[in-house]
Amino acid sequence: MRPAALDWSVDNCTIGRAMAILGERWTIVVLREVFNGIFRFDDMRERTSIPRQVLTNRLNLLVDNGVLRRVPYREPGSRARDEYRLTEKGFDLYPLLVAVREWGDRYLADPGGPPLETVHRGCGGTVHAVLVCDQGHSDVSPRDVLPQPGPGARRRTPAA
Repeated sequence: MRPAALDWSVDNCTIGRAMAILGERWTIVVLREVFNGIFRFDDMRERTSIPRQVLTNRLNLLVDNGVLRRVPYREPGSRARDEYRLTEKGFDLYPLLVAVREWGDRYLADPGGPPLETVHRGCGGTVHAVLVCDQGHSDVSPRDVLPQPGPGARRRTPAA
């Protein structure tokens, strides 16, 4: 049986568009650093060993796409530089990083356990990424999700 998804174009797929911004390893590492409070270029280089040009390119990509914004600062006796801070669009990526961390903790952690935990500032409970529906069902299983064409879906045109 032919999958119904083959009837629909992926030319305007938002997952593909998102991965054009986020799909390179160092981009996610930069976001991890900013979410962990590392905002300055030299601090990111020191902590991650990302090559200078790669870090410059990733930061520019994230700024150009509205995920990060530059905030000027100046250390006494030094030239003005920029810190990189999350925008609202950037903060909206946090559930993605939590989900990736949880997956890594489950399948890739050292025997001693994961190197980082995410906890709720208010109560200290561990924070998790979960699927929920807009009808109030929480912790929806991926097996209970049905992909279907949305309002922006376009039918594929048959190949000639």
